[in-house]
Amino acid sequence: MRQSNAFPFLCLVWIGIGLAFPPMVYSQVSEKEIAALEVEASANRASSGVNNVSSKDGMDVLSLLERGGIFMIPIGIVSLLVLTFIIDRGIGLRAGKLFPGRFRKSIQQFSKQLDADPRIVYQSCLEHPSAAANVVRSMLLTIGRPIPEVKASIADSLQREADRAYSNVRWLNLAAGIAPLMGLLGTVWGLIRAFHDTTQLQAGQNRADFLAVGIYEALVTTLAGLIVAIPAAVASHYFEGRVTRVFGSIDESLSELLPRFEHFEGRNRFEVIGRELAPRELPTGKSSAVLAPPVSR
Repeated sequence: MRQSNAFPFLCLVWIGIGLAFPPMVYSQVSEKEIAALEVEASANRASSGVNNVSSKDGMDVLSLLERGGIFMIPIGIVSLLVLTFIIDRGIGLRAGKLFPGRFRKSIQQFSKQLDADPRIVYQSCLEHPSAAANVVRSMLLTIGRPIPEVKASIADSLQREADRAYSNVRWLNLAAGIAPLMGLLGTVWGLIRAFHDTTQLQAGQNRADFLAVGIYEALVTTLAGLIVAIPAAVASHYFEGRVTRVFGSIDESLSELLPRFEHFEGRNRFEVIGRELAPRELPTGKSSAVLAPPVSR
């Protein structure tokens, strides 16, 4: 009787287990479906990994510049000025414009002549307008004066022409100095704003991530300032060296030409009449130097 009473209870237990864990559920999932699910899961993991890498490694330059804030505007203006002056000085400080090759050869030929005619040298200056020609014309107008005065006139003229050639290079020096300062100012302002905004966050918000974003956005202006300042400084030193080299060559050429006119000291002076250099005899007892008519070149 006890066994007969327990049998219905055991049957009910087995029926409940069968309902809770039906064996047909396991039989419905085949091995092919499991393999397909694994392939799909791996593909999802790969796509999510690519998206994470692209979101981390990808950096849009334009959006990064926009996040630099209002201080990017003056830095951008300075960058345009730097580009403008680099192009201007690259054209204006060419050796062919400061001291043309043909004029250099003419000066070398005149330096080898014992009887060099100042009037022919003046015509050569008119044929090759340049900074060197301006210095030579200044020297020709002082011929006949004491040699120290002629040398002082040459030095003054060289200084004027060098300052004129170096004028726009000073703007590159200024840009190289103020661009990093503007970038640093933008960074300091960005850090202040980032820390201030961090204090305004609600409870539970991630302050570290929010602060990291603010800091890297603030550093954009410093990066932009350095990008502008470094080329400006390099270009400034390059143009400064070119000015020094070319005008040193002009001074050397004139030092070789000047002795050819020493015999006019105290005898003749020269003045410009129209487009020609005319000699003027000094009212002294000394005989003036004889000048033949200028030979056409």
